[in-house]
Amino acid sequence: MPIRPRRSVLYVPADKPRAIEKARGLDCDTVVLDLEDAVAPEAKAAARETLAALSRDSFPGREFVIRVGSAGMSDPGEAEAVLAARPDAVLVPKVRSAADLQHVQERIDGGSAGAEIALWAMIETPEALLAAGAIAGCCMAGVRLRCLVIGTNDLALETRVPLEPGRAAYVPWFMQIVAAARTQRLDVIDGVLNDFRDEALLRSECLQARSLGMDGKSLIHPGQIAVANAVFRPAPQEVAWAGAVAAAFTLPENKGKGVLAMDGRMIERLHLGAAQRILDMAQACERKDRR
Repeated sequence: MPIRPRRSVLYVPADKPRAIEKARGLDCDTVVLDLEDAVAPEAKAAARETLAALSRDSFPGREFVIRVGSAGMSDPGEAEAVLAARPDAVLVPKVRSAADLQHVQERIDGGSAGAEIALWAMIETPEALLAAGAIAGCCMAGVRLRCLVIGTNDLALETRVPLEPGRAAYVPWFMQIVAAARTQRLDVIDGVLNDFRDEALLRSECLQARSLGMDGKSLIHPGQIAVANAVFRPAPQEVAWAGAVAAAFTLPENKGKGVLAMDGRMIERLHLGAAQRILDMAQACERKDRR
Protein backbone atom coordinates (compact mmCIF):
# COMPACT_ATOMS: atom_id res chain seq x y z
CA MET A 1 0.00 0.00 0.00
CA PRO A 2 1.47 3.41 -0.97
CA ILE A 3 2.74 5.61 1.85
CA ARG A 4 0.33 8.42 2.70
CA PRO A 5 1.42 11.37 4.86
CA ARG A 6 -0.77 11.89 7.91
CA ARG A 7 1.32 14.53 9.63
CA SER A 8 -1.53 16.96 10.26
CA VAL A 9 -5.01 15.60 10.96
CA LEU A 10 -7.40 18.54 11.31
CA TYR A 11 -10.79 18.15 12.97
CA VAL A 12 -13.60 20.32 11.62
CA PRO A 13 -17.13 20.36 13.10
CA ALA A 14 -19.47 18.87 10.51
CA ASP A 15 -22.15 21.47 11.28
CA LYS A 16 -19.93 24.45 10.36
CA PRO A 17 -20.13 25.02 6.56
CA ARG A 18 -17.78 28.02 6.64
CA ALA A 19 -15.09 26.06 8.50
CA ILE A 20 -15.51 23.17 6.06
CA GLU A 21 -15.14 25.51 3.10
CA LYS A 22 -11.98 26.99 4.61
CA ALA A 23 -10.54 23.50 5.12
CA ARG A 24 -10.56 22.94 1.36
CA GLY A 25 -7.63 25.35 1.01
CA LEU A 26 -5.59 24.39 4.08
CA ASP A 27 -2.28 22.49 3.98
CA CYS A 28 -3.30 19.68 6.33
CA ASP A 29 -2.78 16.11 5.16
CA THR A 30 -6.15 14.92 6.47
CA VAL A 31 -9.51 16.59 7.13
CA VAL A 32 -11.73 14.91 9.73
CA LEU A 33 -15.34 16.08 9.67
CA ASP A 34 -16.55 15.52 13.20
CA LEU A 35 -20.06 14.25 13.89
CA GLU A 36 -19.22 13.35 17.49
CA ASP A 37 -17.83 15.63 20.23
CA ALA A 38 -17.69 18.82 18.16
CA VAL A 39 -21.40 18.75 17.25
CA ALA A 40 -24.12 19.40 19.82
CA PRO A 41 -27.05 16.94 19.82
CA GLU A 42 -29.43 19.56 18.47
CA ALA A 43 -27.06 20.26 15.55
CA LYS A 44 -26.67 16.65 14.39
CA ALA A 45 -29.37 16.94 11.74
CA ALA A 46 -27.78 20.07 10.26
CA ALA A 47 -24.41 18.33 10.19
CA ARG A 48 -25.84 15.43 8.22
CA GLU A 49 -27.36 17.86 5.72
CA THR A 50 -23.94 19.45 5.28
CA LEU A 51 -22.44 16.03 4.53
CA ALA A 52 -24.95 15.58 1.74
CA ALA A 53 -23.14 18.24 -0.29
CA LEU A 54 -19.70 16.65 0.15
CA SER A 55 -17.78 13.81 -1.44
CA ARG A 56 -14.27 12.39 -1.59
CA ASP A 57 -13.45 15.06 -4.18
CA SER A 58 -14.38 17.90 -1.82
CA PHE A 59 -10.86 18.05 -0.34
CA PRO A 60 -8.48 17.56 -3.27
CA GLY A 61 -5.03 16.37 -2.29
CA ARG A 62 -6.18 15.58 1.24
CA GLU A 63 -7.49 12.50 2.95
CA PHE A 64 -11.17 12.86 3.86
CA VAL A 65 -12.31 11.17 7.07
CA ILE A 66 -15.59 11.36 8.97
CA ARG A 67 -15.70 10.76 12.72
CA VAL A 68 -19.07 9.19 13.44
CA GLY A 69 -21.11 9.29 16.63
CA SER A 70 -20.23 7.11 19.57
CA ALA A 71 -23.08 4.71 18.73
CA GLY A 72 -20.96 3.36 15.84
CA MET A 73 -23.26 4.34 12.96
CA SER A 74 -26.23 2.54 14.53
CA ASP A 75 -28.35 5.58 13.64
CA PRO A 76 -29.68 4.93 10.11
CA GLY A 77 -29.69 8.64 9.27
CA GLU A 78 -26.05 9.01 10.22
CA ALA A 79 -25.05 5.90 8.32
CA GLU A 80 -26.85 7.07 5.20
CA ALA A 81 -25.22 10.52 5.33
CA VAL A 82 -21.74 9.11 5.88
CA LEU A 83 -21.98 6.55 3.10
CA ALA A 84 -23.36 9.14 0.69
CA ALA A 85 -20.32 11.36 1.32
CA ARG A 86 -17.98 8.48 0.36
CA PRO A 87 -15.08 9.44 2.67
CA ASP A 88 -11.69 7.77 2.46
CA ALA A 89 -12.23 6.47 5.98
CA VAL A 90 -14.62 6.44 8.92
CA LEU A 91 -13.12 7.25 12.32
CA VAL A 92 -14.82 5.21 15.04
CA PRO A 93 -14.75 6.77 18.53
CA LYS A 94 -14.99 5.03 21.90
CA VAL A 95 -13.69 1.74 20.51
CA ARG A 96 -13.52 -0.88 23.23
CA SER A 97 -12.94 -4.07 21.25
CA ALA A 98 -12.30 -5.45 17.80
CA ALA A 99 -16.01 -6.35 17.66
CA ASP A 100 -16.86 -2.62 17.64
CA LEU A 101 -14.92 -2.18 14.39
CA GLN A 102 -16.36 -5.31 12.83
CA HIS A 103 -19.84 -3.98 13.60
CA VAL A 104 -19.13 -0.65 11.89
CA GLN A 105 -17.58 -2.30 8.84
CA GLU A 106 -20.67 -4.47 8.44
CA ARG A 107 -22.77 -1.31 8.31
CA ILE A 108 -20.39 0.31 5.83
CA ASP A 109 -20.31 -2.75 3.61
CA GLY A 110 -24.08 -2.61 3.37
CA GLY A 111 -23.78 0.52 1.21
CA SER A 112 -22.79 0.85 -2.44
CA ALA A 113 -19.46 2.55 -1.61
CA GLY A 114 -18.61 0.27 1.29
CA ALA A 115 -15.57 -1.53 -0.08
CA GLU A 116 -13.88 1.80 -0.82
CA ILE A 117 -14.13 3.08 2.78
CA ALA A 118 -11.46 2.22 5.36
CA LEU A 119 -11.64 2.47 9.15
CA TRP A 120 -9.71 4.45 11.73
CA ALA A 121 -10.09 3.61 15.43
CA MET A 122 -9.95 5.96 18.42
CA ILE A 123 -7.99 4.49 21.32
CA GLU A 124 -9.47 6.53 24.15
CA THR A 125 -10.85 4.11 26.72
CA PRO A 126 -9.18 1.86 29.33
CA GLU A 127 -10.75 -1.13 27.54
CA ALA A 128 -9.11 -0.08 24.27
CA LEU A 129 -5.71 0.23 25.93
CA LEU A 130 -5.98 -3.31 27.26
CA ALA A 131 -7.28 -4.61 23.92
CA ALA A 132 -5.01 -2.60 21.62
CA GLY A 133 -3.36 -5.70 20.18
CA ALA A 134 -6.69 -7.37 19.43
CA ILE A 135 -8.08 -4.15 17.94
CA ALA A 136 -5.12 -3.86 15.57
CA GLY A 137 -5.32 -7.58 14.90
CA CYS A 138 -8.83 -7.31 13.47
CA CYS A 139 -7.05 -6.56 10.17
CA MET A 140 -6.37 -10.28 9.95
CA ALA A 141 -10.12 -10.87 10.00
CA GLY A 142 -10.61 -8.62 6.97
CA VAL A 143 -11.40 -5.34 8.72
CA ARG A 144 -10.02 -2.43 6.64
CA LEU A 145 -8.34 -0.73 9.59
CA ARG A 146 -5.66 1.79 8.59
CA CYS A 147 -4.95 3.96 11.59
CA LEU A 148 -5.12 4.17 15.39
CA VAL A 149 -5.88 7.63 16.80
CA ILE A 150 -5.08 8.39 20.43
CA GLY A 151 -7.85 10.22 22.27
CA THR A 152 -5.87 11.80 25.09
CA ASN A 153 -8.73 13.92 26.46
CA ASP A 154 -11.04 10.93 26.87
CA LEU A 155 -8.24 8.81 28.30
CA ALA A 156 -7.64 11.51 30.91
CA LEU A 157 -11.33 11.56 31.74
CA GLU A 158 -11.81 7.81 32.00
CA THR A 159 -8.53 6.93 33.73
CA ARG A 160 -8.39 10.05 35.95
CA VAL A 161 -4.73 10.47 35.01
CA PRO A 162 -4.06 14.22 34.51
CA LEU A 163 -2.65 15.42 31.18
CA GLU A 164 0.33 17.32 32.53
CA PRO A 165 3.09 19.02 30.50
CA GLY A 166 5.44 16.38 29.14
CA ARG A 167 2.72 13.68 29.36
CA ALA A 168 5.15 11.38 31.17
CA ALA A 169 2.39 9.24 32.68
CA TYR A 170 1.01 8.57 29.21
CA VAL A 171 4.24 7.41 27.56
CA PRO A 172 3.79 3.71 28.47
CA TRP A 173 0.30 3.80 26.97
CA PHE A 174 1.58 5.58 23.87
CA MET A 175 4.22 2.91 23.33
CA GLN A 176 1.67 0.15 23.89
CA ILE A 177 -0.53 1.65 21.15
CA VAL A 178 2.40 2.09 18.76
CA ALA A 179 3.54 -1.50 19.29
CA ALA A 180 0.01 -2.79 18.64
CA ALA A 181 -0.29 -0.70 15.49
CA ARG A 182 3.00 -1.88 14.06
CA THR A 183 1.95 -5.52 14.28
CA GLN A 184 -0.35 -4.70 11.34
CA ARG A 185 1.62 -1.82 9.77
CA LEU A 186 -0.95 0.72 10.92
CA ASP A 187 -0.29 4.43 11.40
CA VAL A 188 -0.68 6.11 14.80
CA ILE A 189 -1.94 9.68 15.27
CA ASP A 190 -1.28 11.57 18.50
CA GLY A 191 -4.09 13.28 20.41
CA VAL A 192 -5.00 16.96 20.32
CA LEU A 193 -3.41 19.83 22.18
CA ASN A 194 -6.25 21.85 23.70
CA ASP A 195 -4.22 25.07 24.04
CA PHE A 196 -4.07 25.74 20.30
CA ARG A 197 -2.30 29.09 20.78
CA ASP A 198 0.76 27.56 22.48
CA GLU A 199 3.04 26.86 19.50
CA ALA A 200 6.01 25.91 21.68
CA LEU A 201 4.00 23.26 23.51
CA LEU A 202 2.59 22.00 20.22
CA ARG A 203 6.08 21.59 18.80
CA SER A 204 7.17 19.80 21.98
CA GLU A 205 4.26 17.34 21.80
CA CYS A 206 4.85 16.72 18.09
CA LEU A 207 8.53 16.05 18.70
CA GLN A 208 7.66 13.71 21.57
CA ALA A 209 5.09 11.87 19.46
CA ARG A 210 7.50 11.47 16.59
CA SER A 211 10.24 10.19 18.90
CA LEU A 212 7.76 7.56 20.14
CA GLY A 213 7.08 6.36 16.61
CA MET A 214 3.84 8.18 15.82
CA ASP A 215 3.03 9.43 12.33
CA GLY A 216 1.10 12.64 12.91
CA LYS A 217 -0.86 14.88 15.25
CA SER A 218 -4.57 15.52 15.74
CA LEU A 219 -5.25 19.25 15.36
CA ILE A 220 -8.14 21.52 16.29
CA HIS A 221 -7.02 24.80 14.69
CA PRO A 222 -5.56 25.70 11.27
CA GLY A 223 -2.74 27.56 13.01
CA GLN A 224 -1.33 24.23 14.19
CA ILE A 225 -0.88 22.74 10.72
CA ALA A 226 2.51 24.19 9.78
CA VAL A 227 4.23 22.94 12.94
CA ALA A 228 2.86 19.40 12.60
CA ASN A 229 3.78 19.23 8.92
CA ALA A 230 7.33 20.38 9.63
CA VAL A 231 7.97 18.08 12.60
CA PHE A 232 6.59 14.89 11.06
CA ARG A 233 8.25 15.39 7.68
CA PRO A 234 11.60 13.56 7.32
CA ALA A 235 14.38 16.01 8.16
CA PRO A 236 17.06 16.80 5.55
CA GLN A 237 19.70 14.87 7.49
CA GLU A 238 17.41 11.82 7.61
CA VAL A 239 16.83 11.99 3.86
CA ALA A 240 20.58 12.36 3.25
CA TRP A 241 21.31 9.29 5.41
CA ALA A 242 18.58 7.28 3.70
CA GLY A 243 19.86 8.23 0.27
CA ALA A 244 23.39 7.22 1.19
CA VAL A 245 22.24 3.84 2.55
CA ALA A 246 20.16 3.13 -0.57
CA ALA A 247 23.06 4.13 -2.84
CA ALA A 248 25.54 1.97 -0.92
CA PHE A 249 23.48 -1.19 -1.33
CA THR A 250 23.04 -0.59 -5.07
CA LEU A 251 26.79 -0.53 -5.77
CA PRO A 252 27.85 -3.59 -7.80
CA GLU A 253 30.51 -4.56 -5.29
CA ASN A 254 27.89 -4.70 -2.52
CA LYS A 255 25.43 -6.91 -4.37
CA GLY A 256 24.31 -9.74 -2.13
CA LYS A 257 25.99 -8.34 0.97
CA GLY A 258 24.00 -8.25 4.20
CA VAL A 259 26.28 -5.91 6.13
CA LEU A 260 28.27 -2.86 5.02
CA ALA A 261 30.50 -0.25 6.61
CA MET A 262 29.46 3.33 5.85
CA ASP A 263 31.14 6.39 7.37
CA GLY A 264 32.62 4.28 10.13
CA ARG A 265 29.32 2.64 11.07
CA MET A 266 27.82 -0.76 10.35
CA ILE A 267 24.64 -0.86 8.29
CA GLU A 268 22.56 -3.95 7.57
CA ARG A 269 19.94 -4.71 4.97
CA LEU A 270 17.29 -4.03 7.60
CA HIS A 271 18.52 -0.41 7.52
CA LEU A 272 17.82 -0.40 3.79
CA GLY A 273 14.14 -0.98 4.51
CA ALA A 274 14.07 1.91 6.97
CA ALA A 275 15.94 4.11 4.51
CA GLN A 276 13.51 3.35 1.72
CA ARG A 277 10.55 4.27 3.92
CA ILE A 278 12.17 7.61 4.74
CA LEU A 279 12.77 8.32 1.05
CA ASP A 280 9.22 7.31 0.12
CA MET A 281 7.72 9.45 2.87
CA ALA A 282 9.86 12.45 1.92
CA GLN A 283 8.71 12.14 -1.69
CA ALA A 284 5.07 11.76 -0.63
CA CYS A 285 5.30 14.87 1.56
CA GLU A 286 6.91 16.83 -1.25
CA ARG A 287 4.19 15.83 -3.72
CA LYS A 288 1.48 16.78 -1.27
CA ASP A 289 3.06 20.10 -0.31
CA ARG A 290 3.45 21.14 -3.98
CA ARG A 291 -0.32 21.00 -4.48
